[in-house]
Amino acid sequence: MNTIRVVRGVGTAPTEMASYDAALAAANVHNYNLVAVSSVVPADATVEAVDVAPDLGPAGNRLTVVQARETTSTPGETAVAGLGWATGSGPGLFYEASGTDEASVRAAVIDGLESGRNLREWSFDDEDVALTTGTHEGDGYTTAVTVAAYGQSESVF
Repeated sequence: MNTIRVVRGVGTAPTEMASYDAALAAANVHNYNLVAVSSVVPADATVEAVDVAPDLGPAGNRLTVVQARETTSTPGETAVAGLGWATGSGPGLFYEASGTDEASVRAAVIDGLESGRNLREWSFDDEDVALTTGTHEGDGYTTAVTVAAYGQSESVF
């Protein structure tokens, strides 16, 4: 069976892009070229939340992901990246949301999953939500990411 790993990270750096890279590093998916997909869990996959991604292949490879990402530069503000999933005996769904309020992001993820389930005639038995939060302090930027990494990476060539 194929595994989709949900990983999380927070990073702070002098630029927005550098803080995003640092957040990806905290989740151990920073050495891949991330390719975003539209949030459907294949029927033959399992979803597993883990602390950080294991080695998913050589640096520079393509890695298929669904990701939530939020960046802030406002001192005291919290970046929240939420990812939820609903699975069952067949295909499943991911839904992502981001913002600066944890309760609002969680509600948006749950509402999105409900809406997605209502559009499909699939069986859903399990549902979960992973939120990543990081409060910005000082200079620069803080980024929070929650990433669902599909299997192993593949060569871009």
